[in-house]
Amino acid sequence: VAEEVWNECVTQLTDYPHINEACILSTCNRMELYAVGLSWHRGVKEIEDWLSKKSGLPIEELRPHLFLLRDRDAIRHLLRVSGGLDSLVMGEGQILAQVKNVHRLGSEYESEFKAGGFGRHLNALFKQAIQAGKRVRSETDIASGAVSVSSAAAELAQLKLPSNSFDHSKVCIIGAGKMSKLLVKHLYSKGCSKITVVNRSMPRCEELAEEFPEVEFKFELSPKLMECVADSDVVFAASSSDSILISKEDVDAMPVCSEEVGGVRRFFDISVPRNIDPSISDLETARAFNVDDLKEVVDANKSARAAAAAEAENLIVEELHGYEAWRDSLETVPTIKKLRSKAEDIRRTELDKALNKLGADKLTKKERRALEDLSKGIVNKLLHGPMAALRCDASDPESVGESLSNMHALENMFDLRSEEEDLKKLLKNAGRR
Repeated sequence: VAEEVWNECVTQLTDYPHINEACILSTCNRMELYAVGLSWHRGVKEIEDWLSKKSGLPIEELRPHLFLLRDRDAIRHLLRVSGGLDSLVMGEGQILAQVKNVHRLGSEYESEFKAGGFGRHLNALFKQAIQAGKRVRSETDIASGAVSVSSAAAELAQLKLPSNSFDHSKVCIIGAGKMSKLLVKHLYSKGCSKITVVNRSMPRCEELAEEFPEVEFKFELSPKLMECVADSDVVFAASSSDSILISKEDVDAMPVCSEEVGGVRRFFDISVPRNIDPSISDLETARAFNVDDLKEVVDANKSARAAAAAEAENLIVEELHGYEAWRDSLETVPTIKKLRSKAEDIRRTELDKALNKLGADKLTKKERRALEDLSKGIVNKLLHGPMAALRCDASDPESVGESLSNMHALENMFDLRSEEEDLKKLLKNAGRR
Protein backbone atom coordinates (compact mmCIF):
# COMPACT_ATOMS: atom_id res chain seq x y z
CA VAL A 1 0.00 0.00 0.00
CA ALA A 2 1.56 3.26 -1.13
CA GLU A 3 1.85 6.14 1.35
CA GLU A 4 -0.41 8.39 -0.70
CA VAL A 5 -3.38 6.00 -0.26
CA TRP A 6 -2.56 4.91 3.32
CA ASN A 7 -5.07 7.30 4.93
CA GLU A 8 -7.78 6.29 2.48
CA CYS A 9 -7.24 2.59 3.24
CA VAL A 10 -7.36 3.13 7.03
CA THR A 11 -10.58 5.13 6.67
CA GLN A 12 -12.14 2.39 4.52
CA LEU A 13 -11.23 -0.24 7.12
CA THR A 14 -12.49 1.71 10.14
CA ASP A 15 -15.73 2.49 8.32
CA TYR A 16 -16.66 -1.17 8.85
CA PRO A 17 -18.90 -1.54 11.94
CA HIS A 18 -16.65 -3.95 13.86
CA ILE A 19 -13.22 -2.34 13.26
CA ASN A 20 -12.26 0.46 15.64
CA GLU A 21 -8.59 0.96 14.71
CA ALA A 22 -6.46 -0.16 11.75
CA CYS A 23 -3.08 0.37 10.12
CA ILE A 24 -1.03 -1.23 7.35
CA LEU A 25 2.64 -2.21 7.41
CA SER A 26 4.24 -3.00 4.05
CA THR A 27 7.50 -4.97 4.33
CA CYS A 28 9.82 -6.25 1.64
CA ASN A 29 7.99 -9.54 1.24
CA ARG A 30 4.49 -9.07 2.65
CA MET A 31 1.72 -6.70 3.60
CA GLU A 32 0.56 -6.79 7.22
CA LEU A 33 -2.69 -5.32 8.49
CA TYR A 34 -3.17 -4.62 12.22
CA ALA A 35 -6.65 -3.95 13.59
CA VAL A 36 -8.52 -3.48 16.86
CA GLY A 37 -12.01 -4.92 16.54
CA LEU A 38 -15.24 -5.17 18.51
CA SER A 39 -15.79 -8.74 17.33
CA TRP A 40 -13.11 -11.25 16.35
CA HIS A 41 -15.12 -13.19 13.75
CA ARG A 42 -16.97 -10.22 12.26
CA GLY A 43 -13.79 -8.14 12.24
CA VAL A 44 -11.89 -10.83 10.32
CA LYS A 45 -14.75 -11.15 7.84
CA GLU A 46 -14.74 -7.39 7.23
CA ILE A 47 -10.97 -7.31 6.71
CA GLU A 48 -11.24 -10.17 4.23
CA ASP A 49 -13.97 -8.25 2.42
CA TRP A 50 -11.72 -5.16 2.22
CA LEU A 51 -8.75 -7.23 0.96
CA SER A 52 -10.94 -8.79 -1.71
CA LYS A 53 -12.26 -5.42 -2.90
CA LYS A 54 -8.79 -3.82 -2.78
CA SER A 55 -7.11 -6.61 -4.75
CA GLY A 56 -10.01 -7.39 -7.10
CA LEU A 57 -9.64 -11.10 -6.24
CA PRO A 58 -12.28 -13.37 -4.68
CA ILE A 59 -11.55 -14.18 -1.03
CA GLU A 60 -11.36 -17.91 -1.87
CA GLU A 61 -8.34 -17.13 -4.03
CA LEU A 62 -6.75 -14.86 -1.42
CA ARG A 63 -7.32 -16.97 1.69
CA PRO A 64 -4.51 -19.54 1.12
CA HIS A 65 -2.02 -16.65 1.13
CA LEU A 66 -3.26 -15.05 4.37
CA PHE A 67 -1.97 -15.65 7.88
CA LEU A 68 -4.02 -14.64 10.89
CA LEU A 69 -2.83 -13.87 14.43
CA ARG A 70 -4.86 -12.73 17.40
CA ASP A 71 -4.24 -10.86 20.67
CA ARG A 72 -0.95 -11.93 22.29
CA ASP A 73 0.31 -13.72 19.18
CA ALA A 74 -0.33 -10.62 17.03
CA ILE A 75 1.43 -8.34 19.54
CA ARG A 76 4.43 -10.65 19.81
CA HIS A 77 4.60 -10.93 16.02
CA LEU A 78 4.89 -7.15 15.54
CA LEU A 79 7.55 -6.91 18.25
CA ARG A 80 9.55 -9.66 16.51
CA VAL A 81 9.08 -7.99 13.13
CA SER A 82 10.38 -4.67 14.51
CA GLY A 83 13.36 -6.46 16.07
CA GLY A 84 14.27 -7.99 12.70
CA LEU A 85 13.60 -11.51 14.01
CA ASP A 86 10.95 -12.28 11.40
CA SER A 87 12.84 -10.82 8.43
CA LEU A 88 14.29 -12.90 5.61
CA VAL A 89 17.58 -11.30 6.58
CA MET A 90 17.63 -11.57 10.36
CA GLY A 91 18.54 -8.35 12.12
CA GLU A 92 18.21 -6.15 9.01
CA GLY A 93 17.55 -2.51 9.87
CA GLN A 94 15.11 -1.49 7.16
CA ILE A 95 12.13 -3.07 8.88
CA LEU A 96 12.48 -0.90 12.00
CA ALA A 97 12.39 2.16 9.74
CA GLN A 98 9.20 0.79 8.14
CA VAL A 99 7.59 0.27 11.58
CA LYS A 100 8.55 3.84 12.53
CA ASN A 101 7.00 5.04 9.29
CA VAL A 102 3.68 3.36 10.12
CA HIS A 103 3.65 5.13 13.49
CA ARG A 104 4.41 8.42 11.73
CA LEU A 105 1.63 7.89 9.18
CA GLY A 106 -0.80 6.86 11.93
CA SER A 107 0.04 9.92 14.07
CA GLU A 108 -0.41 12.22 11.06
CA TYR A 109 -3.70 10.48 10.26
CA GLU A 110 -5.00 11.13 13.78
CA SER A 111 -3.81 14.75 13.70
CA GLU A 112 -5.73 15.31 10.48
CA PHE A 113 -8.91 13.29 11.02
CA LYS A 114 -9.11 12.82 14.83
CA ALA A 115 -11.34 9.81 14.15
CA GLY A 116 -9.58 7.23 16.34
CA GLY A 117 -8.56 5.12 13.32
CA PHE A 118 -5.03 4.97 14.70
CA GLY A 119 -6.15 5.18 18.33
CA ARG A 120 -4.49 4.61 21.66
CA HIS A 121 -4.16 0.84 21.30
CA LEU A 122 -2.28 0.81 17.97
CA ASN A 123 -0.41 3.99 18.87
CA ALA A 124 0.88 2.37 22.07
CA LEU A 125 1.56 -0.95 20.31
CA PHE A 126 3.72 0.62 17.61
CA LYS A 127 5.57 2.74 20.18
CA GLN A 128 6.33 -0.47 22.08
CA ALA A 129 7.42 -2.14 18.83
CA ILE A 130 9.83 0.71 18.04
CA GLN A 131 11.27 0.45 21.54
CA ALA A 132 11.63 -3.32 21.12
CA GLY A 133 13.42 -2.87 17.78
CA LYS A 134 15.87 -0.39 19.27
CA ARG A 135 16.60 -2.61 22.28
CA VAL A 136 17.19 -5.69 20.14
CA ARG A 137 19.77 -3.83 18.06
CA SER A 138 21.49 -2.04 20.95
CA GLU A 139 21.49 -4.82 23.55
CA THR A 140 22.33 -7.83 21.33
CA ASP A 141 24.78 -8.58 18.49
CA ILE A 142 22.01 -9.47 16.06
CA ALA A 143 22.83 -6.49 13.83
CA SER A 144 26.53 -7.27 13.64
CA GLY A 145 27.13 -8.87 10.29
CA ALA A 146 23.43 -8.67 9.52
CA VAL A 147 22.61 -7.42 6.04
CA SER A 148 19.75 -5.62 4.36
CA VAL A 149 17.67 -7.11 1.57
CA SER A 150 19.75 -5.07 -0.87
CA SER A 151 22.99 -6.42 0.58
CA ALA A 152 21.67 -9.98 0.45
CA ALA A 153 20.68 -9.48 -3.19
CA ALA A 154 24.19 -8.26 -4.05
CA GLU A 155 25.71 -11.21 -2.20
CA LEU A 156 23.40 -13.71 -3.92
CA ALA A 157 24.30 -12.26 -7.32
CA GLN A 158 27.98 -12.69 -6.54
CA LEU A 159 27.38 -16.29 -5.44
CA LYS A 160 25.49 -17.12 -8.64
CA LEU A 161 28.18 -15.80 -11.01
CA PRO A 162 30.58 -18.56 -12.22
CA SER A 163 33.64 -16.62 -11.04
CA ASN A 164 31.95 -15.36 -7.84
CA SER A 165 33.06 -11.91 -8.98
CA PHE A 166 31.60 -8.92 -10.82
CA ASP A 167 34.87 -8.35 -12.74
CA HIS A 168 33.55 -9.44 -16.15
CA SER A 169 29.86 -8.67 -15.56
CA LYS A 170 27.82 -5.78 -16.90
CA VAL A 171 25.42 -4.71 -14.13
CA CYS A 172 22.14 -2.84 -14.50
CA ILE A 173 19.80 -1.49 -11.78
CA ILE A 174 16.17 -0.60 -12.53
CA GLY A 175 15.12 2.25 -10.25
CA ALA A 176 17.06 4.93 -8.36
CA GLY A 177 15.33 5.02 -4.96
CA LYS A 178 16.44 3.95 -1.47
CA MET A 179 16.79 0.25 -2.33
CA SER A 180 18.88 1.11 -5.38
CA LYS A 181 21.09 3.37 -3.30
CA LEU A 182 21.77 0.48 -0.91
CA LEU A 183 22.39 -1.83 -3.87
CA VAL A 184 25.03 0.52 -5.27
CA LYS A 185 26.70 0.71 -1.86
CA HIS A 186 26.90 -3.08 -1.45
CA LEU A 187 27.80 -3.79 -5.07
CA TYR A 188 30.70 -1.33 -4.89
CA SER A 189 31.90 -2.97 -1.65
CA LYS A 190 32.05 -6.27 -3.61
CA GLY A 191 34.18 -4.80 -6.39
CA CYS A 192 31.50 -3.68 -8.85
CA SER A 193 32.47 -0.17 -9.95
CA LYS A 194 30.59 0.15 -13.28
CA ILE A 195 26.80 0.27 -13.07
CA THR A 196 24.00 1.22 -15.47
CA VAL A 197 20.95 2.75 -13.80
CA VAL A 198 17.57 3.05 -15.56
CA ASN A 199 15.00 5.35 -13.99
CA ARG A 200 11.91 7.36 -14.90
CA SER A 201 13.64 10.69 -14.23
CA MET A 202 17.16 12.05 -13.85
CA PRO A 203 17.17 13.94 -10.49
CA ARG A 204 17.52 10.76 -8.40
CA CYS A 205 20.19 9.46 -10.75
CA GLU A 206 22.13 12.66 -10.18
CA GLU A 207 21.81 12.11 -6.42
CA LEU A 208 23.39 8.66 -6.84
CA ALA A 209 26.28 10.17 -8.81
CA GLU A 210 26.88 12.73 -6.05
CA GLU A 211 26.74 10.14 -3.27
CA PHE A 212 29.00 7.60 -5.02
CA PRO A 213 31.60 9.58 -7.01
CA GLU A 214 33.88 6.52 -7.11
CA VAL A 215 31.33 4.51 -9.13
CA GLU A 216 31.29 4.84 -12.91
CA PHE A 217 27.59 5.28 -13.70
CA LYS A 218 25.69 5.19 -16.96
CA PHE A 219 22.21 6.69 -16.57
CA GLU A 220 19.31 6.06 -18.94
CA LEU A 221 15.61 6.89 -18.84
CA SER A 222 12.84 4.25 -18.84
CA PRO A 223 12.24 4.23 -22.64
CA LYS A 224 15.70 2.63 -23.01
CA LEU A 225 14.98 -0.10 -20.43
CA MET A 226 14.99 -3.08 -22.81
CA GLU A 227 18.11 -1.86 -24.58
CA CYS A 228 19.97 -1.57 -21.26
CA VAL A 229 18.77 -4.98 -20.02
CA ALA A 230 19.81 -6.62 -23.30
CA ASP A 231 23.28 -5.13 -22.83
CA SER A 232 23.62 -6.41 -19.23
CA ASP A 233 24.57 -9.72 -17.61
CA VAL A 234 23.18 -9.00 -14.13
CA VAL A 235 19.95 -7.02 -13.67
CA PHE A 236 18.54 -5.81 -10.33
CA ALA A 237 14.92 -4.60 -10.18
CA ALA A 238 14.32 -2.17 -7.32
CA SER A 239 11.70 0.17 -8.72
CA SER A 240 8.39 1.44 -7.34
CA SER A 241 6.45 0.18 -10.36
CA ASP A 242 3.39 -1.93 -9.51
CA SER A 243 3.56 -4.08 -12.64
CA ILE A 244 5.84 -6.51 -14.48
CA LEU A 245 8.48 -4.54 -16.40
CA ILE A 246 10.36 -7.42 -18.03
CA SER A 247 8.56 -10.48 -19.39
CA LYS A 248 9.76 -13.88 -20.51
CA GLU A 249 9.12 -12.90 -24.13
CA ASP A 250 11.26 -9.76 -23.74
CA VAL A 251 14.22 -11.75 -22.44
CA ASP A 252 13.82 -14.56 -24.97
CA ALA A 253 14.33 -12.01 -27.77
CA MET A 254 17.58 -10.71 -26.26
CA PRO A 255 21.07 -11.85 -27.32
CA VAL A 256 22.75 -14.54 -25.19
CA CYS A 257 25.24 -13.31 -22.57
CA SER A 258 28.97 -14.04 -22.87
CA GLU A 259 30.54 -17.29 -21.69
CA GLU A 260 32.34 -15.32 -18.97
CA VAL A 261 29.04 -15.28 -17.08
CA GLY A 262 28.06 -18.78 -18.19
CA GLY A 263 25.88 -17.57 -21.06
CA VAL A 264 23.10 -16.78 -18.55
CA ARG A 265 21.48 -13.42 -17.88
CA ARG A 266 20.59 -13.19 -14.19
CA PHE A 267 17.71 -11.11 -12.76
CA PHE A 268 17.37 -10.23 -9.06
CA ASP A 269 13.95 -8.81 -8.22
CA ILE A 270 13.69 -7.08 -4.82
CA SER A 271 10.71 -4.93 -5.82
CA VAL A 272 7.34 -5.20 -4.11
CA PRO A 273 5.23 -6.03 -6.05
CA ARG A 274 7.47 -7.96 -8.44
CA ASN A 275 8.81 -6.27 -11.56
CA ILE A 276 10.41 -9.36 -13.15
CA ASP A 277 8.39 -12.21 -14.66
CA PRO A 278 9.33 -15.36 -12.63
CA SER A 279 8.76 -17.56 -15.70
CA ILE A 280 11.99 -16.10 -17.14
CA SER A 281 13.70 -18.98 -15.33
CA ASP A 282 12.09 -21.38 -17.83
CA LEU A 283 14.54 -20.09 -20.45
CA GLU A 284 17.93 -21.77 -20.82
CA THR A 285 19.67 -18.43 -21.13
CA ALA A 286 18.19 -16.63 -18.12
CA ARG A 287 17.45 -17.02 -14.41
CA ALA A 288 15.13 -14.92 -12.24
CA PHE A 289 15.60 -14.67 -8.47
CA ASN A 290 13.26 -12.89 -6.04
CA VAL A 291 13.07 -12.01 -2.34
CA ASP A 292 12.35 -15.63 -1.36
CA ASP A 293 15.66 -16.75 -2.89
CA LEU A 294 17.54 -14.51 -0.47
CA LYS A 295 17.02 -17.27 2.09
CA GLU A 296 20.06 -18.95 0.56
CA VAL A 297 22.22 -16.05 1.71
CA VAL A 298 20.47 -15.83 5.06
CA ASP A 299 20.94 -19.54 5.78
CA ALA A 300 24.69 -19.19 5.26
CA ASN A 301 24.91 -16.87 8.27
CA LYS A 302 22.05 -18.26 10.36
CA SER A 303 24.14 -20.14 12.93
CA ALA A 304 26.28 -17.06 13.60
CA ARG A 305 23.19 -15.13 14.66
CA ALA A 306 21.39 -17.88 16.60
CA ALA A 307 22.78 -16.84 20.01
CA ALA A 308 21.94 -13.18 19.42
CA ALA A 309 18.43 -14.16 18.30
CA ALA A 310 17.88 -16.10 21.56
CA GLU A 311 18.86 -12.99 23.56
CA ALA A 312 16.57 -10.90 21.39
CA GLU A 313 13.61 -13.23 22.04
CA ASN A 314 14.04 -12.63 25.79
CA LEU A 315 13.90 -8.87 25.19
CA ILE A 316 10.77 -9.34 23.05
CA VAL A 317 9.07 -11.15 25.96
CA GLU A 318 9.91 -8.22 28.27
CA GLU A 319 8.44 -5.74 25.80
CA LEU A 320 5.37 -7.97 25.34
CA HIS A 321 4.77 -7.96 29.09
CA GLY A 322 5.23 -4.18 29.09
CA TYR A 323 2.53 -3.65 26.47
CA GLU A 324 0.15 -6.15 28.07
CA ALA A 325 0.60 -4.42 31.44
CA TRP A 326 -0.31 -1.06 29.86
CA ARG A 327 -3.34 -2.57 28.11
CA ASP A 328 -4.53 -4.34 31.27
CA SER A 329 -4.18 -1.10 33.23
CA LEU A 330 -6.93 0.38 31.01
CA GLU A 331 -9.41 -2.11 32.49
CA THR A 332 -9.50 -0.20 35.77
CA VAL A 333 -10.62 3.07 34.14
CA PRO A 334 -14.35 2.11 33.77
CA THR A 335 -14.38 0.89 37.37
CA ILE A 336 -12.91 4.18 38.61
CA LYS A 337 -15.60 6.08 36.69
CA LYS A 338 -18.41 3.83 37.98
CA LEU A 339 -17.19 4.10 41.59
CA ARG A 340 -17.00 7.90 41.39
CA SER A 341 -20.41 8.06 39.71
CA LYS A 342 -22.03 5.83 42.33
CA ALA A 343 -20.46 7.80 45.20
CA GLU A 344 -21.64 11.07 43.64
CA ASP A 345 -25.20 9.74 43.21
CA ILE A 346 -25.30 8.68 46.88
CA ARG A 347 -23.84 12.03 48.01
CA ARG A 348 -26.41 14.06 46.09
CA THR A 349 -29.32 11.89 47.26
CA GLU A 350 -28.31 12.08 50.93
CA LEU A 351 -27.54 15.81 50.71
CA ASP A 352 -30.99 16.49 49.22
CA LYS A 353 -32.59 14.49 52.05
CA ALA A 354 -30.67 16.49 54.64
CA LEU A 355 -31.55 19.82 53.00
CA ASN A 356 -35.25 18.90 52.92
CA LYS A 357 -35.20 18.01 56.63
CA LEU A 358 -33.43 21.23 57.51
CA GLY A 359 -35.63 23.30 55.26
CA ALA A 360 -33.59 24.30 52.25
CA ASP A 361 -35.39 27.63 51.92
CA LYS A 362 -34.36 28.63 55.45
CA LEU A 363 -30.64 28.08 54.85
CA THR A 364 -28.34 30.82 53.64
CA LYS A 365 -26.12 30.32 50.59
CA LYS A 366 -23.14 30.11 52.93
CA GLU A 367 -24.78 27.33 54.99
CA ARG A 368 -25.78 25.39 51.84
CA ARG A 369 -22.21 25.68 50.49
CA ALA A 370 -20.83 24.43 53.84
CA LEU A 371 -23.07 21.32 53.69
CA GLU A 372 -22.12 20.75 50.03
CA ASP A 373 -18.40 21.00 50.83
CA LEU A 374 -18.82 18.73 53.85
CA SER A 375 -20.50 15.99 51.80
CA LYS A 376 -17.86 16.24 49.06
CA GLY A 377 -15.02 16.15 51.59
CA ILE A 378 -16.38 12.99 53.25
CA VAL A 379 -16.84 11.23 49.88
CA ASN A 380 -13.38 12.21 48.59
CA LYS A 381 -11.67 10.99 51.76
CA LEU A 382 -13.59 7.72 51.70
CA LEU A 383 -12.74 7.18 48.01
CA HIS A 384 -9.05 8.01 48.36
CA GLY A 385 -8.07 4.49 49.48
CA PRO A 386 -10.09 2.56 46.84
CA MET A 387 -8.94 4.94 44.06
CA ALA A 388 -5.31 4.55 45.07
CA ALA A 389 -5.77 0.77 45.00
CA LEU A 390 -6.98 0.98 41.38
CA ARG A 391 -4.10 3.11 40.12
CA CYS A 392 -0.90 1.38 39.05
CA ASP A 393 2.39 1.65 37.22
CA ALA A 394 1.36 0.55 33.70
CA SER A 395 4.93 -0.57 32.95
CA ASP A 396 4.99 -2.97 35.93
CA PRO A 397 3.01 -6.20 35.31
CA GLU A 398 2.99 -7.03 39.04
CA SER A 399 1.51 -3.62 39.92
CA VAL A 400 -1.12 -4.02 37.18
CA GLY A 401 -2.04 -7.50 38.43
CA GLU A 402 -2.52 -6.19 41.95
CA SER A 403 -4.73 -3.34 40.68
CA LEU A 404 -6.88 -5.76 38.66
CA SER A 405 -7.41 -7.91 41.77
CA ASN A 406 -8.43 -4.79 43.71
CA MET A 407 -10.75 -3.82 40.85
CA HIS A 408 -12.64 -7.11 40.97
CA ALA A 409 -12.94 -6.85 44.76
CA LEU A 410 -14.31 -3.29 44.57
CA GLU A 411 -16.75 -4.22 41.79
CA ASN A 412 -18.20 -6.95 44.04
CA MET A 413 -18.07 -4.80 47.16
CA PHE A 414 -19.87 -1.80 45.64
CA ASP A 415 -21.98 -3.76 43.13
CA LEU A 416 -20.46 -1.88 40.18
CA ARG A 417 -21.05 -4.52 37.54
CA SER A 418 -23.81 -3.62 35.10
CA GLU A 419 -23.53 -6.35 32.50
CA GLU A 420 -26.83 -5.57 30.80
CA GLU A 421 -25.84 -1.92 30.36
CA ASP A 422 -22.37 -2.88 29.05
CA LEU A 423 -23.87 -5.39 26.63
CA LYS A 424 -26.30 -2.80 25.20
CA LYS A 425 -23.41 -0.37 24.74
CA LEU A 426 -21.29 -3.03 23.03
CA LEU A 427 -24.10 -3.96 20.64
CA LYS A 428 -24.75 -0.30 19.84
CA ASN A 429 -21.08 0.27 19.03
CA ALA A 430 -21.16 -2.82 16.87
CA GLY A 431 -23.95 -1.32 14.77
CA ARG A 432 -26.71 -3.57 16.11
CA ARG A 433 -29.95 -2.83 17.94
